Amino acid sequence: MKQFFNVILAVAVLLGLYACTDETIGVSITDSVSSIIEDSSFVITGHSVRNDRVQMRTTSKMLGSLHADGYGSLSAEAVTMWMPSMHIDTTGIKPEWIDSCRLMLNLPYRNGYTGDPLAPMRLNVYRLNKPLPSPIYSDFDPADYFDEEDLLASDSYSPTSGWVKTQQSYSYQTGTLTEDTLRVISVPMPVELGRELFNAYREDPGKFASPKAFADVFPGIYISNSYGSGHVMNIKSTEINVYYHKHVVLDTAEVDSAKTQTYLASTPEVVSNNIIRFDIDDEITSMVNSGEAMIVAPAGYEVEVRFPIQDIIDKYQANVGNNQALINTLTLELPVSVPATEYNIEPPTYLLMVKTSKKDQFINGDSLANNKDSFYAIYSSTDHSYTFSGLRNYVLNIINNQGGIASEDDINFTITPVDVTNYTYTQSYYYGGGTTSTVTKISPMVSRPAIVRLLLDKAKIKMTYSKQIVD
Repeated sequence: MKQFFNVILAVAVLLGLYACTDETIGVSITDSVSSIIEDSSFVITGHSVRNDRVQMRTTSKMLGSLHADGYGSLSAEAVTMWMPSMHIDTTGIKPEWIDSCRLMLNLPYRNGYTGDPLAPMRLNVYRLNKPLPSPIYSDFDPADYFDEEDLLASDSYSPTSGWVKTQQSYSYQTGTLTEDTLRVISVPMPVELGRELFNAYREDPGKFASPKAFADVFPGIYISNSYGSGHVMNIKSTEINVYYHKHVVLDTAEVDSAKTQTYLASTPEVVSNNIIRFDIDDEITSMVNSGEAMIVAPAGYEVEVRFPIQDIIDKYQANVGNNQALINTLTLELPVSVPATEYNIEPPTYLLMVKTSKKDQFINGDSLANNKDSFYAIYSSTDHSYTFSGLRNYVLNIINNQGGIASEDDINFTITPVDVTNYTYTQSYYYGGGTTSTVTKISPMVSRPAIVRLLLDKAKIKMTYSKQIVD
């Protein structure tokens, strides 16, 4: 029995040795040599192009006016239609018991503005006289969509004049609550508007069933900056709240109770738009004219590049020959410099690199990056660079499906600033805990001013692949 045990133990030891040295065994059996090759000898070229007509694909809005040396003069206004509440409280309420109505402009608590937050400014709110067109662009002229006599509100404002609130949202998919800290600017609206909406719902609730039906009741609003300059705000969301009182019974006694309800909100399902007017600083224009690759947002400059994918494929195939090979990674690292500007305007948080021939389709289709025709990168303030790390499928598609021959469409890309919406939620203990973030939307950047210079001559395109030479 002991001898049998020793035999089993010896076999186990041998198997362990083989398992720990499987690469050596493979080489000795097949008489092959494996190597990992890294190549970063490729060059990317490009130039700036003006992009002064941006299509809105987000509920974020900018409002204000700003001049910053080294950047330019930016004016931003907004128009929006509404998503109505499908249920408005009418029980035990009379129209005259509606006490007030307010437009709520919600800003991120951090990075909710650019410029001087104490600069005195004033806004006007007008009622639209017809629904907005779709698609709609940043050069939209609202002149035919409102009348001066339809002024709903006029109020002074600043980014720090609002009050702070914590907003919770519930995910039915994950069963979790997420919190968001906002700064709220509250603009008084005519109480008659609240009563008008109340009566419209009571007469025909079907008008509140969809944004299209509701447009017959209240097409939307136009928010303009009527006075002052010094800052622009990033309005994350917009809503109209109605404040009222009603009679309720508590312990057999009828009491007067104060209530609030959000009647209207600007959501992704409705048409909204930033109206952007941007006079770019002469210094930036001079840099562009001298060949610098400048990214300026919103509605400023983007960069068109020629990606050397054919050179990459040709060199890879020449080096591999008839041997077996596996592409591991293809990445693009873009070093940048940040021009000095008044108010220290920062680079875009995200850049999208998309095939130029597919850019409009990407924006119009509200797409997400697929790592074949489109990629996005996050700015690293530590390395002062953007890294596009998911290009492996891009090169594999050309090799496997196009015989390794890249078309002009495969070579020409546009790099443009974008806003990326992430949904972050906390995983349950069952799935290991922690947080998970998923990209839910990529849209043209209209959240804040931004500027950066791409150092294309210092860009590093790095390809790594494994090659096995068989004798």
